Amino acid sequence: MCKTEDLEILRQYITKVEWINAKTYKTAPHEYTLKSAKPELELEFISFVKFIRSNGYDSQFQGKSYRYLDINGYQYWTMGNSVEETILINRVKK
Repeated sequence: MCKTEDLEILRQYITKVEWINAKTYKTAPHEYTLKSAKPELELEFISFVKFIRSNGYDSQFQGKSYRYLDINGYQYWTMGNSVEETILINRVKK
């Protein structure tokens, strides 16, 4: 179950990081943020990834299943690597 406090921490993280347009992905425009972009927020990045995995929902995109989480009109997901190997979080406006 999602706690209000957890969601507020995620919302704060979302506003602290840079979201970059994925220019190389023409058929499904989206944005992403990199773990390495804000090393001082690495623990928050990892918490966000874990939160997506624990509280998200599975959906298909181009025949592959991803775990998604919806917050404030955006859909967030990672590429499915282990938490330790995850280097980016994607998002798209819903």
